[in-house]
Amino acid sequence: MTKTLAALTLSTALIALAAPVSAQSQGEWAFGIGAGYLDPKSDNGTLAGLDAEVDSDTSVIFTAEYFLRDNLGIELLAATPFSHDVTLGGSIDAGSTKHLPPTLSLNYHFPTNSVWKPYVGAGINYTIFFDESSALGDLELDDSVGIAVQAGLDYMVSENGAVRLNLRWFDIDTDVSLNGTDIGTADIDPWLVGISYVHRF
Repeated sequence: MTKTLAALTLSTALIALAAPVSAQSQGEWAFGIGAGYLDPKSDNGTLAGLDAEVDSDTSVIFTAEYFLRDNLGIELLAATPFSHDVTLGGSIDAGSTKHLPPTLSLNYHFPTNSVWKPYVGAGINYTIFFDESSALGDLELDDSVGIAVQAGLDYMVSENGAVRLNLRWFDIDTDVSLNGTDIGTADIDPWLVGISYVHRF
């Protein structure tokens, strides 16, 4: 996935350099709604001495972006809750949890008159875990703060509307306890693949 992000970033930059210049203007707003597939990395650390695995999920995602300057926007990502099952040692059902991933990013949109409008961004993610449950006892996952990076490409379908393809990576690590006892840290570090409709005002 790291190679995929690098290739997407390079391709978006090349598209921008090959096209005429057009600004996304200071003071504009852009709002988006779509679907996001959240896929944690394959090795999620060790919990209670066993290898942990956190499964994937799909949810509704929302974005709101305000352009501080031409082509430079500050964006908030929100979503309906993602749900994950946690497995230990490949077969033990350790429980489940839900989380919300509010993320604040600073995005640079490459200026272009093309219908394809690439951008990249970086920021900070605050992951809120809740509704933990487990047959093994009282499961608790601590909230997480970490960096987030992204690359995306908008395809303009009207003067102000676009279909957006987006790839994000989040640094999400959470301390896990069972019945009040610390059992380790889950390294989730997921990729989020999103498709949205975005409208500028």
